[in-house]
Amino acid sequence: MKVAFIGGGKMAEAILHGVLSGKVAAPQDVSVGEPVSGRREYLINEFDVLADADNLKTAKDADLVVFAVKPQDLGSVMGQLKGHLGPQQAALSIVAGAKMETLATGLGHQSVIRVMPNTPAQIGEGMTLWTCSDGVDDSRREMTKSVLGTIGQEIYVSDEKYMDMATALSASGPAYVFLFIEALIDAGVYVGMPRNMARTLALQTVFGSTKLVMDTGMHPAELKDMVVSPGGTTAEALKVLEDRGVPAAIVSAVDAAYRKSVQLGQG
Repeated sequence: MKVAFIGGGKMAEAILHGVLSGKVAAPQDVSVGEPVSGRREYLINEFDVLADADNLKTAKDADLVVFAVKPQDLGSVMGQLKGHLGPQQAALSIVAGAKMETLATGLGHQSVIRVMPNTPAQIGEGMTLWTCSDGVDDSRREMTKSVLGTIGQEIYVSDEKYMDMATALSASGPAYVFLFIEALIDAGVYVGMPRNMARTLALQTVFGSTKLVMDTGMHPAELKDMVVSPGGTTAEALKVLEDRGVPAAIVSAVDAAYRKSVQLGQG
């Protein structure tokens, strides 16, 4: 398989690393179009792949052309490649809010794949939702599944409406979790704990709690109730979180991110 990346940022690097580690593609079959010379040199030295400032040269002959640019740069990049992708090539986009219709029109190409990964893909623990147009054949779908499987879990959906929802929940989700972890560490320091100790306790608590939900298959509410003793410390803490509207704030935050993703897709 030959894979081309248009944009060589962190998410592109995560997928690139997964593709090479998973032996889905060999270094000589991976190319990156990246305008920053220092970044090109890094990718060449780190992964032994091809890198060039010319996106047309980069995309030529690739089976999958991965668009990993900022939303504001997508229009100009599509303009460079419009009409230059062949019938056997598929355009795969990880650009937030970019609909398949936008990609197909901007590229003059009907074989498009919309993908929404998240940053834990950098360590092979990502969560990716993806969909594709009718113009993507079975072989390109299998290629996409293979590529995304190297960076974590992947779920295919036939309805594109779920992509904006995934953007709000799983793609933006790590930031919500990091904010919670940061606050938990700061809380430990506030009550008198050394920061290193608070960090270790907070990280293992979040990791262990997540694994407990996944391994047992139990509803989070059930597991929460198992921690709460009548009149105890946990009940006191949860009352404060409820009174401060934390659960409702999380719902509102995800909803706001969802609406923003929809807005980005509307241009």
